[in-house]
Amino acid sequence: MTAAVIDPATAVTAGAPVRKTRRARLWRMVRRQPLGTFGAVVLAILAFAAVFAPWIAPFDPTAGDPAALYQPPGPVYWLGTDGFGRDILSRLIYGARISLAVGVGTSLLGVVVGAALGILSAYLGGWVDSLTQRVMDALLAFPMLLIALTMATVLGSSLHNVIIALSIPIIPRAARIARASTLVLNATTFVEAARASGCSDTRIVLRHILPNTVAPLLVIATAYLGLAVVQEAALDYLGAGIQEPASSWGLMMSGSATTLALTAPWIVIFPGIAICLAVLASNLLGDTIRDVFDPKLQRDFPG
Repeated sequence: MTAAVIDPATAVTAGAPVRKTRRARLWRMVRRQPLGTFGAVVLAILAFAAVFAPWIAPFDPTAGDPAALYQPPGPVYWLGTDGFGRDILSRLIYGARISLAVGVGTSLLGVVVGAALGILSAYLGGWVDSLTQRVMDALLAFPMLLIALTMATVLGSSLHNVIIALSIPIIPRAARIARASTLVLNATTFVEAARASGCSDTRIVLRHILPNTVAPLLVIATAYLGLAVVQEAALDYLGAGIQEPASSWGLMMSGSATTLALTAPWIVIFPGIAICLAVLASNLLGDTIRDVFDPKLQRDFPG
C-alpha cells in the first residue's frame, strides 16, 4: 500500500475557501448590524487612544501654559485650552484611560459578583436564596447614583474606590438576571441528567449552568459600561470622583460647566461629546450582542 501524497498547492488552495467563508460571514454581520459595528469601532478607537495616549497626545495633559488661558480651538490647540492653559485634546485622550478603566472595571466587577451571587442563590435555594434576595431588594430600593455617591464618599476618591463604588449598584441587577437564568436551567433535562449521574454541585454550576448564563450577562455588562462612564462623570461633577490633576471627562466638565458654558463652550462641549460617544457606542454594541445571542433571531446570524 502506497502512502497518499498531498500536493502543497492543493492544501493551500483548500484553506482559501475557509478564510473566504469567514470573511463573508464577518461582512454579512457588518451589513446586517451596522449600528453594532459602529459601536464596536468607536470603542476600539477610544481604547486605542487610551493605550497609546503618551504617543498620540500633542501636549502634557497636566502642564498648563499661562499665556494660553481659554484659547479657542485653533491651529496650535485643536480643541482649545482650559482655565489653566491645558490642552483640551490631550486631556480628552488621557481622559479616555480613566473613563474606560472605570467603565470596564465597574461593569466586570459588578456583573461577576452579581452573577456569582445570583447563580448560587438560585442553585442552593432555601434560606440562602431568601437572605440573598432580601439584600438585593434593599440595594435596589435606592437610586444607583445615591449608592455610588455614598460609597465613594466613604471609601475615598481614588480610581479603585470609584470602581468599587460604582459596581455596587450593578450587583443586584446582575444577580437578578443570573438568578432567573439559573432557575430556568435547574429544570432542564441536561442539568437533571448531570445531577442524576452523580456530578458534583461545583461541576454542574461551572460546566452546565454558568456557560448558559454568559449571554445575558455579556449584554448587561456591555450596557452598564456606558452607564458607568456617565456615573463616573456625575461623581466627578459632584466632587466625589477622580480629583485633579488627573484627566477625566467628568472632571473636565466639573469646574466649568456652569460658569464657562457661554464664554468658553469648547471646555464643556468636547468632553460631553466624548461621554455621549462612549455611552452610545456601548449601548449599540450591547443591543447587537443581544440580537446575536437571542434564539429568536438566530436565523439572521447563521453559523
